[in-house]
Amino acid sequence: MRFFTPSLLILGAFIIGGVIFKATAPTSCNGIMANDSVFVLTGDARRIPFAMHQMNQYPNTNLYIIGAGAEYVPTNIRHVSVESDSKSTYQNALAIKKIATESNLHRIVLVTTVDHINRAMRLVRDELPNVIVIACPVQLHGMPAPKRLERWATEYVKYIVTLLGIKES
Repeated sequence: MRFFTPSLLILGAFIIGGVIFKATAPTSCNGIMANDSVFVLTGDARRIPFAMHQMNQYPNTNLYIIGAGAEYVPTNIRHVSVESDSKSTYQNALAIKKIATESNLHRIVLVTTVDHINRAMRLVRDELPNVIVIACPVQLHGMPAPKRLERWATEYVKYIVTLLGIKES
């Protein structure tokens, strides 16, 4: 029994950490202001339509679509810019940093899925420590529970890796 004690403690800590990770993820998009700049990370088909809905509520907001796959987004829409070179969440954070710095932004809104928001926020805040970053998570509605659990577990492991200083994961 003593042989398994450290393993069980590590497993227990991992599970408790996962529950905390999920429980602390923002679940709603609060605090958007009319003049905010909204950055939506590509990677899940729900994100861009959700961000476009936010644009309907805040028509003067600048929308930046960041990441691989963004080249298929219509760019003829007013206030929409596309960056499609970044291929990872860390590269997304670097692209956001470049845009925010060049545009002298002091406050941004970050749109990504609820399972991805903690790690994305961490990476963006690490790159832009003096910029206010508002979370705007997209819910995972319509997804089977096993798939949601898999996504949460994957993002939790990636978040741990990020906390250990490995940003490209």
